Amino acid sequence: MKKLLLGLIIPIGLTFASNPLETSKTETNDSVVVKTEESKQSPSRWYYGGNIGLSFWNDYFYISVQPLAAYKVTPQWSIGGKIGYAYISDKRYDPTFNSSNYGGSIFTRYRFVPQFYGSAEFVYMSYEQITGGVISGNYQTDRVWVPFLLLGGGFSTLVGPNVWAYVEVMFDVLQDSNSPYNDWDPFVTFGVGVGF
Repeated sequence: MKKLLLGLIIPIGLTFASNPLETSKTETNDSVVVKTEESKQSPSRWYYGGNIGLSFWNDYFYISVQPLAAYKVTPQWSIGGKIGYAYISDKRYDPTFNSSNYGGSIFTRYRFVPQFYGSAEFVYMSYEQITGGVISGNYQTDRVWVPFLLLGGGFSTLVGPNVWAYVEVMFDVLQDSNSPYNDWDPFVTFGVGVGF
């Protein structure tokens, strides 16, 4: 009898931008008055955030964290970087296969209009993969570094004061033979951004 495959995938993205406060001093003969007010200049060009992923079904569990930092070179164009870590526990193997994957990336985004942007990202990730011995129950693993060149874009829309909801779809154009993903599987992320 076939097992029923139950799955839950929750990719969540959170992006924040700081809005610096402008501080000025006014000195008088008797005291010093410090005023803090919201900057009249443009908001910070830096934004921060990342993604959290969770997936589980039957005997498989996956959780990942991917913080990011980026800089807006112009109001339309930004560059940035991410680091990532993922933990996997797969009980379909005996003994249970537990693995940690990690790596980083650099990316650039360009907003063609406020709602649509294009994106390119070079990712370099280290994966622990099962390489043999699965049938005998004494599997072997090997750690490999896999490059990805993700191209695609996204859509974002204002849902509140300085709060955006977004969805992003990317495709790997390198198709490295060690990639754990099927050829041309899309990388889909959705979430919210503050000051994005």
